[in-house]
Amino acid sequence: MPLSVFKKRRLVVLIVAFIFMNIVAFFHAYKFTHFSEGTTKTKSPEKLTYAEKLTAALTGVNNPRPVNKNKPAQYFKNIILNGTIKTACWYIPADTLVGPAKGTIALFHGYSGDKSTMLDKANELLKMGYNAVLVDFMGSGESAGIQTTIGYKEAEQVKEIYEYLTLIGEKRIYLMGTSMGAAAILRAISVYKIAPEGIVIECPFGTMYETVCARFKIMHLPCFPMASLLVFWGGVQNGFWAFSHNPTHYARKVHCKVLLMYGEQDVNVSRAETDKIYANLAGSKRLILFKNASHENYLLRYGKEWVDAVDDFLESN
Repeated sequence: MPLSVFKKRRLVVLIVAFIFMNIVAFFHAYKFTHFSEGTTKTKSPEKLTYAEKLTAALTGVNNPRPVNKNKPAQYFKNIILNGTIKTACWYIPADTLVGPAKGTIALFHGYSGDKSTMLDKANELLKMGYNAVLVDFMGSGESAGIQTTIGYKEAEQVKEIYEYLTLIGEKRIYLMGTSMGAAAILRAISVYKIAPEGIVIECPFGTMYETVCARFKIMHLPCFPMASLLVFWGGVQNGFWAFSHNPTHYARKVHCKVLLMYGEQDVNVSRAETDKIYANLAGSKRLILFKNASHENYLLRYGKEWVDAVDDFLESN
């Protein structure tokens, strides 16, 4: 029986709406995973004109390429690794007066960050007697490209840094990462079988889908169906199946000792995601909660607590 005119029109409307949503998701996914040169960050929603809000809603927000705004105050070496992609690092040796460094810690920044954003943490680690290696992920700082995959392909850079440090004879290698950096560390251990002495991870998200959903919730928008479309197109544009980017599952293959930190006011990462990751970690582990912290640098608000927790973790067997 032929479709009625009403049903045909409704079908056409649904098809057009589906195509429109995919076009919008395509643009948003590209802006989310590709930094732009020479642009300024899109203003907060309350400061946008109606036309600017409409443009941002349809095509996504400007995401300027992160740059290193500061350099280490101490002596440091520039290291460039030409592996999967050109990766720029700063190697800061610990200035120990009583003997060699206790170990070496590689630090990995979060989304829209760069290695200079990890300098304050590196300074605390240097005081503890550890060499610090600060890394620019792809698309950030002095590393190559404009692309970010929210920790998926960045895991290869984590592997390459670890292998480089092993090759030059560094002992007791630890990895420290925030948010995207934490997710990249978990994936690197799970997929590439690297074996650091231990890892310090701050606020890793549970899955790619969950971290995209969190952004919609912050804007008081429903996740379905746009979050799924954005994850799909983000993966297509960057050459991987983004729904498989799952730090919760990566944690099952992490057998080294782990210090996991989380701010209880975090709206980007839920406590449930954190608890699932912690439960799946296969080795010795500790969970530190900061009651009034959000998705932020814990060292700024909980300096002593952060330092004491990290120092105790590094010194434990």
